[in-house]
Amino acid sequence: MALLDKLPRHLFTRRGWGMLAAGAFALAAAQVMGRRDLLTLALLLLLLPLVSLAGVRLVKPRFRVYREFNPSPVETSAPAVVSLAVARTGPGSGRVVMEERLPAQFGHPPAFRFPSRAATAGTSRYEYHLTSRFRGQFRIGPVTAEFTDPFGLSLHRRSIDDGDVLTVTPAAVVLPATGLAGARGNDGVTATRVRANPSDDDVMTREYRHGDPMRRVHWAATARHGALMVRQEESVTTPEATIILDHRSGAFAGGPGTSSPGLPGHDGHAPATSDTFEWSVVAAMSVSAHLAERNYGLRLLDAAGEPAFLHSPSSPEPAAEEYSGPSGLQSIAESLAAIHLSGPLHSRRDGVLLDKGGRAAEHRAAATRPHPGIDQGPPAFDDHLMDKLSAHRMRGPLIAVLGRITGEEAAALAPAAAYGTDAFALLAVERPAEFQHVLEVLRQGGWRAVAAGPNTRLPAVWGQFGQDPAVPVAPASEVRRGAGVAK
Repeated sequence: MALLDKLPRHLFTRRGWGMLAAGAFALAAAQVMGRRDLLTLALLLLLLPLVSLAGVRLVKPRFRVYREFNPSPVETSAPAVVSLAVARTGPGSGRVVMEERLPAQFGHPPAFRFPSRAATAGTSRYEYHLTSRFRGQFRIGPVTAEFTDPFGLSLHRRSIDDGDVLTVTPAAVVLPATGLAGARGNDGVTATRVRANPSDDDVMTREYRHGDPMRRVHWAATARHGALMVRQEESVTTPEATIILDHRSGAFAGGPGTSSPGLPGHDGHAPATSDTFEWSVVAAMSVSAHLAERNYGLRLLDAAGEPAFLHSPSSPEPAAEEYSGPSGLQSIAESLAAIHLSGPLHSRRDGVLLDKGGRAAEHRAAATRPHPGIDQGPPAFDDHLMDKLSAHRMRGPLIAVLGRITGEEAAALAPAAAYGTDAFALLAVERPAEFQHVLEVLRQGGWRAVAAGPNTRLPAVWGQFGQDPAVPVAPASEVRRGAGVAK
């Protein structure tokens, strides 16, 4: 029995291997004893498993698989229900053992038998749950089925569908209220009056129209004009917010303390990311949700002034810049699901920065200087970005989610604060204390700037914008430790 367990299971079952062993023994005995009947038996024992093996591979049962995710897409750390419906579309009978292939992070793949006990109209339905701690796009499936011949001698395992892609979006963090609204009011809207005539009496009035309520009749203007006049309607303008999302390799990858989770996407390739970039992605999602709840229209750009999600494989509309309403926020979430660092892919092995070929790339300890060996990508914060910001001057706040930027880059970005009603800068860096001079350059240009590490609580950072920006933000570990000793 132990010997049978060591034999490959993808060709024959234990019964099949046992029949082959018996056939080999009968063949040897027939040759030694000279018995023709033993030879016939040996041939039968040897040929039957081989014929069944050929038959189970040539005759391929056909199935149709329907897979649905609820919700789709799903946020990180939130459960998603996967519903499977499997139906046989070709001739065949008997029970089939099936298994759903899953990425390693989702745990042990579920297995089930077809048909199920509750099968209806030839369709079997199954359900299981998935939870991902990481954002991205993941291939769920395909369903693999293990077929046997009617005698149970041979096995054949093959996929019966192509699988489907599950999109996992970053979960937004609830942010505290700040002075983002400015003169527009806390609800993100401002009332403007339509002025048709220069007269003081006519600034807020117009002629009566059928259906206007009588409570809006302006009696003084009615007496003046000799015609029924009503108070002018107020129009509501939707404010706009511009978010600059930096996703350059040189701004996030390869710094001290960074790491690349390296989780494979649905195409099998690991996305280029780091701890600080993951923090900035959550920050961008949280700020977008925070503003969308306050009726802001959103514009998202990268550091070069291009659409922020132009190279995101999960973006429904890569060339889009403007988003509004719940559908716009959903599009932002999907676009952030698989966004990665632009430029050459790098990874870290034992603390050494490696490029695609596995060669060590030299890097400096100073976080504010560019790293040699890392392509800095397209020019950042140049005239192209400034032109984009100037076209929407003073229509709302400007928020920049950045990585490691140099003093020269900060000086180039600093004048952009004049294009927004407010300007906020979040720097996701490994060592925030080393970037105080960069923050000062931004603050002198009119930005409210804060540097935070990958372990810093985002609400604490966001709350700094309503306080003195010079006050440092404590990491989450220190906040929890301080809370434990508070009396």
